[in-house]
Amino acid sequence: MRIKWYGHACFRLEDGVSVVTDPYDPEVAGLEPVDEPADVVVASSLSDPYHSCFGMVPGDPRLVDALGVAKGDGVVEVEGVRIEAFPTMESVEHKAAPEENAMYRIELGGLAVLHLGDVGNPLPEDHLERLRGRVDVLLALAGGPPTMELDDLQYAIEEIGARLVIPMHYRIPNLTIAGNILPVEEFSSRFPEDAIIRAGSPQAEITPQTLPDRLRILILEPACS
Repeated sequence: MRIKWYGHACFRLEDGVSVVTDPYDPEVAGLEPVDEPADVVVASSLSDPYHSCFGMVPGDPRLVDALGVAKGDGVVEVEGVRIEAFPTMESVEHKAAPEENAMYRIELGGLAVLHLGDVGNPLPEDHLERLRGRVDVLLALAGGPPTMELDDLQYAIEEIGARLVIPMHYRIPNLTIAGNILPVEEFSSRFPEDAIIRAGSPQAEITPQTLPDRLRILILEPACS
């Protein structure tokens, strides 16, 4: 599977089928638009322009409302890609009017990838129970409030047991966002230096065979900053 980080919470996962996650509105986010087509686009919230600009993605992709899936059967299969969604909320502590959203688990290329959406609170035990041992790659909200506190994120990483964590939703050049989200170093400094992999590019190739045997933090460069 090839994974590419455009910026903020927007990634492209490709293995035969291509999936773009949480596309931002370029005018709102201050980041360049995505210039590659996709087969499937998933949004954690339809009300947040940082996570739901379907129209930015070229081509004629199938659109998936993860929160709608979470409130329905919880699982959907689109273009052969299985997507399992979990209802969450923005921070009830750091936001005056928190909104609902969803995190979602994608099965592609023999890997299970969990995207944390825009969750702002500790993951509840029932979510952790459903995810333990079922996530290979975790796309992690690493900028702190108004998303998850870093202590809560670290606990979730330990409980879920993903072997590869890719930080997202942290301070990058040109990103326009309310509040003062943290740089990635605030997150990465919590782990041993030998656990940190700096890709030096926006993308990486990941297969079941190349997954690390213990936790590694893979830091990608934003493609659209």
